[in-house]
Amino acid sequence: MKLSRRVSWFLLAFGVWSWFIWITFVKNLWNDGSGLAFDGVGDPTAYFWVHLALAVTSFVLGTVIGAIGLRGVRASRSSSD
Repeated sequence: MKLSRRVSWFLLAFGVWSWFIWITFVKNLWNDGSGLAFDGVGDPTAYFWVHLALAVTSFVLGTVIGAIGLRGVRASRSSSD
């Protein structure tokens, strides 16, 4: 299957955006002072584990989608040369 140049760039941008957003979210989750992520003793709560799992899943999906986009961008550049 061939991806268009526009779709390839979109997928690559999505992968970069996903990493940017979720890294910021994990930093904020780790430094949470509201009591949602960590209980009074400092142990992680269910909220922390669920959101960490979401972040890890998004890192993996963002990486895979970004890699597909990067391959598409490379292929479109080599075919236009």
